[in-house]
Amino acid sequence: MSTLELVRQPGPATPAGEPLTRRELVVLGNLSENVTLEEIASKLFVTRNTVKSQVRSVYRKIGVSTRAEAVAWAESAGLR
Repeated sequence: MSTLELVRQPGPATPAGEPLTRRELVVLGNLSENVTLEEIASKLFVTRNTVKSQVRSVYRKIGVSTRAEAVAWAESAGLR
């Protein structure tokens, strides 16, 4: 699934009950592409710290603590 397709979809249900924002979906999609936070930040025209904050928010909302778990969750939610 492309990044643009992720942006068009509403956020999936999360264990925390908070839907993922469009930007969080984009960041999650980039995490599955095995790129660095710096590369994601460059693509999104934001700072690395902004991406780190968004990644932490995604992890909190979906109840994971690693990139691998986040990618697995995205796959199980049909986002990848």
